[in-house]
Amino acid sequence: MPRKFFKRFLPSPQTIKENKSLQIFGDWLHDPNLWHLNRRSVAGAFAVGLFFAWMPVPFQMALAAGTAILVGTNLPISVALVWITNPVTITPMFYFAYLVGTWIIGEPATDFSFELTFDWLLNELSMSWKPFLVGCFTVASISSLIGYFGIQNLWRYMVLKRRSTKRNFNK
Repeated sequence: MPRKFFKRFLPSPQTIKENKSLQIFGDWLHDPNLWHLNRRSVAGAFAVGLFFAWMPVPFQMALAAGTAILVGTNLPISVALVWITNPVTITPMFYFAYLVGTWIIGEPATDFSFELTFDWLLNELSMSWKPFLVGCFTVASISSLIGYFGIQNLWRYMVLKRRSTKRNFNK
């Protein structure tokens, strides 16, 4: 069941291999272990993808792909989960990370309007970079752990459920 569920949503290996931003990895993309769907590789991919989804850096997909290759997790899932951060979700996600950072540091949150411009980065972010980055790293780490252990437990539950159903069916 878990494998079939994930296979429905994953891009094909050919689609990933043709992605221009991932071609820097060359022949490493042809490693068959990066395409396996098992509990360990999928849980690790969730950890990698969710971590980099919260990182405010350019080339998140390339960083997630490189990490997936290094640690041997499922490459398509790692890369796809980075897209949780998209033009629609980036503002509320990063504002939430900023609020978490202000709470951790103990600094009061300042009101500002988010703009994805160079001028905004120089003026506004220069005053609030510390709580923003602390919040991003904290939320990235926590969501990565939740994703990893959540998938591990969900996968185990689905396997046990399937075995139980087969046992009851065979009686």
